[in-house]
Amino acid sequence: MITFRLDPKSGVPIYRQIQDQVRFAIASGLLTAGEQLPTVRALAVELAVNPNTVIKAYSELEREGILTTEQGTGTFVGELAKAPVLDKDRQAKLLSLCAEYLAQAAHSGYSAEDVVRGIQKTVERKAKP
Repeated sequence: MITFRLDPKSGVPIYRQIQDQVRFAIASGLLTAGEQLPTVRALAVELAVNPNTVIKAYSELEREGILTTEQGTGTFVGELAKAPVLDKDRQAKLLSLCAEYLAQAAHSGYSAEDVVRGIQKTVERKAKP
């Protein structure tokens, strides 16, 4: 089961934080195809957010084929959850990830230049055998 953590000061909308955490949990193997997610009501209570926020997050993930909803049964990780991002969406997704990361870094007191230097150092370390 996934444990959601929200940061209201991050600048990222709550529904996006929920979506990103579901995507990450799937990508990391924490959630697998067919696994049930918390109900809208349960997650809204757990996170102390409006149920419409959870509905928006789940609905968009369902439109993308990441989640499926079965009336009266619940919301589940879809079979196509690990489908690759389409080429036309790759650049938009990358820019979205960068913007989110920069917002989180800024919240922690880092400048965009600090982030770029950190990424460069990380890439250099990974490039060394």
